[in-house]
Amino acid sequence: MSMMKSPRFKAAGLACVIAAAPFAVFAAAPSAPKVLASVNGKQITEDDLKIAADDLRGRIPPQIEGKARDAYLLDYLIDGELVAQKALAEKADQTPEFAKKLAYAREKLLMESVLDQIAKTAATDAAIKAAYDEAAKNQKPQTEIHARHILVNTEEEAKAALKRLMDGKEEFADIAKAVSKDPGAEGGDLGWFTKDRMVPEFAEAAFKLDVGQVSDPIKTPFGWHIIEVLDKREKTFPPLDEIKPQVTNYVVQKAQSALVADLRKNAKIERTEPPPPPPAPAGKEAVPPAPPPAKK
Repeated sequence: MSMMKSPRFKAAGLACVIAAAPFAVFAAAPSAPKVLASVNGKQITEDDLKIAADDLRGRIPPQIEGKARDAYLLDYLIDGELVAQKALAEKADQTPEFAKKLAYAREKLLMESVLDQIAKTAATDAAIKAAYDEAAKNQKPQTEIHARHILVNTEEEAKAALKRLMDGKEEFADIAKAVSKDPGAEGGDLGWFTKDRMVPEFAEAAFKLDVGQVSDPIKTPFGWHIIEVLDKREKTFPPLDEIKPQVTNYVVQKAQSALVADLRKNAKIERTEPPPPPPAPAGKEAVPPAPPPAKK
C-alpha cells in the first residue's frame, strides 16, 4: 500500500485548515474593553478608567475604595467628557494656545512612557538589595536619644515650670500638657531623634544630658525649653523590608537620572541665554567669610 496520501485527503486536510483559520484568528483577537458609560454617544470604557486611575494616583481620597473608587473615577470621566465636548463645540481646540499645550502634553507623555519603562526594568530585586547594602555600609554610627520637653514663651515661664518639676509633686508629662506650647508632642514626648534633627541650641543641650537628667531653661528660635532625656542608644540601620519603597524609589530615580545625563551628553543643546548660577549651599558656604585678623 502506498504511503502517499491521495489528493482527496490532501484537499480535505487543507479545507479543514482554511475553515478553521477564521475561528483561530477570532479567538486570538483581544476582546473589546467593556463600555461603562456613554456621554452624548461618546463611549467611556474600562481602559479609560484605568488610564484615569493612573493619572489621578495619589489624588483620590484614600477612604474611597473598591466600587466606590470606580464610581468616583467614572464620574470624573463623565464630567471631563461633558466639558471637553463643550470645548469642542466652542472650537477651543483650534486656537494656537491649544496647539502649544497639546504639543507639550504629547512630549510629556512620550517622556513618561520612557521613564516608566526604565522604572520597570531598573527596580530589580538585585538592584534594590545592592543599593540597600551600599547605604547600610556607608551609614555612620550615630547616637540618638529619646527625650521630652516643655516649651514656653519666656525664661520666667520656663523657670516656673522647672520649679514645679523639681518640687516633685507633678509628673513631667502633666506639666507639659498644662503649659507647653508644642501641640505636636503629647506630654512633651519628642520620640527618638539624632542630633542633626533638632536646631543647634536644642541639640547641644539635649545631647549633653545623661539619661534621667533635666536641663536648665534653654533658649532656641522657638522659645524656652526644659528638656529631659529618657534614654540613649546607637542608631541602627532599618531592615530592608521597612524601607523597601524608599530604596526602590532611589534605584528608579538613579536609573532615570543616568538616562537623562547620558542623553544630555550625546545631544547638541544650545541655549539662547546662559543659565543662572546655582544657589549658594546652605551652611557656612552661604555666609560671607570673616575678614582676616589685623596684623599687630
